[in-house]
Amino acid sequence: MNKKLVKEVERNFKSYFNTKPLMIFSPGRINLIGEHTDYNEGYVFPAATNKGIALAIQKNNSDKSKVYALNMQEMYEFSLQKLEALKEGGWKNYILGIVAEIQNTGIKLGNFNIVFAGNIPSGAGMSSSAALENSLVFGLNELFDLGLSKKQMILISQKAEHNFVGVKCGIMDQYASMFGEKGSALLLDCRTVKSQTYKIDFKKYKLILINTNVKHDLSESAYNNRREVCEKVSNKLNISALRDASKESLNAIKNDISEEDYQKALYVIQENERVQLFAKAIQADDIDELGNLLYQSHHGLSSQYKVSCKELDFLVENAKANSNVLGARMMGGGFGGCTINLILKTEVQKFRRDVSKKFKKEFGRDCSIYKVKLSEGTQVID
Repeated sequence: MNKKLVKEVERNFKSYFNTKPLMIFSPGRINLIGEHTDYNEGYVFPAATNKGIALAIQKNNSDKSKVYALNMQEMYEFSLQKLEALKEGGWKNYILGIVAEIQNTGIKLGNFNIVFAGNIPSGAGMSSSAALENSLVFGLNELFDLGLSKKQMILISQKAEHNFVGVKCGIMDQYASMFGEKGSALLLDCRTVKSQTYKIDFKKYKLILINTNVKHDLSESAYNNRREVCEKVSNKLNISALRDASKESLNAIKNDISEEDYQKALYVIQENERVQLFAKAIQADDIDELGNLLYQSHHGLSSQYKVSCKELDFLVENAKANSNVLGARMMGGGFGGCTINLILKTEVQKFRRDVSKKFKKEFGRDCSIYKVKLSEGTQVID
C-alpha cells in the first residue's frame, strides 16, 4: 500500500467536501499461473499486490452522489434512481454498476461523496477494475453498515462488471483483490469460490512485471470468443465447464470439433493441471519447477489458446535466453499487457537495462518494468 497515494486522496477529499472521510485501500492483483481457467470453473493462483486504489468516502445530505476521479481530474454526479450504464462511461460505469447491483439485492443506499485514485499501471493486466469495484462496495458496506460478507461483495463486483461494463469476467480478480494475504498467493477453486493460502518464498529470485504498453484491439472480442469456444466444447462433452474435462474425454470428440477449438480446450485442461503442479512445487520448495511451469503456461497461451502477441512472445523468448531468469509468461487476458518474470535478485538492474534496450530496438517504443510485492486484500485504513 502506498501511503503517499492514500494521503493525497484523503487531502483532496477534505478539500472538496470539507469533512473527514472513511479511507479504503483495495489492491490490484497478479496471477502467478492459471490464465483463462477462471471462467471455466477451474483453478487459478492469484495474489494481491502493493499497488491499488485508494478511495475516500463519506455520506452527504444532498439529492445526488458525487464522485471525483483524481487521476483523470473528472467529477461525476448521479442520482441513485434508475441507474443505467453510460454508452461511453469508462470508469463511471464501474461506480454505477456497484451501486445498482447493491440496490438490486433490496438494499437502499443514501447519497455519498467519493474521491479515488490509483497507482496500478495502466494496461498492465493487474485488474484496476476489480480494485475500484471492491474499494467502492467495501466502502459502502462500512459506511452504511450493510452487513455484506466479503463473498457477497465480490459477487456484486463481478455482476457490476458483467452488467454495466459488458465484460463477462470470472471471479478471480475480485477474489484476489478482496482476500489477498501478505507474502502469499491463493490457490483459488473458481467453482466453489474457496481458496487455500500458500506462503511463497522465492528465495534468491524477485517478481518483476514487464509491461509491453500495448493493448491490441482484439482483446475484448477475443476474450468473449474464447469463452464461447469453451462453452461450446463443454456442451459437446455434456459437462457444465471444462473444469470437468480430461484429455481422454476431449480426444473422444476430437473429430467433431475444429483443430483450433480442440487446442483451446486442451490448453484449459493442461493449464488446470499446471496450477495444481505449481501448488505442489511450492510445498516441495522446488523453485526450479515453478519457473518451468511459467514457461509451459506461456507456450500454451501463445500456441494453443492464441491470446499472446509479438511483444509478449518477444519478452518471454528474451527471458528464456537469460540464465538469470527462472521463468516467465504473459499475464492477463492477452494481446498486450504484462509478462510476469522470476529473476535473480542480484541481476534485476542489469536485466532491466538489457530488456528495455532490446524491446526499444525491436518495437521502437519503451516497455515499463515494475517490482511487485504480494500484499493483503481490501481494507479500511486507519
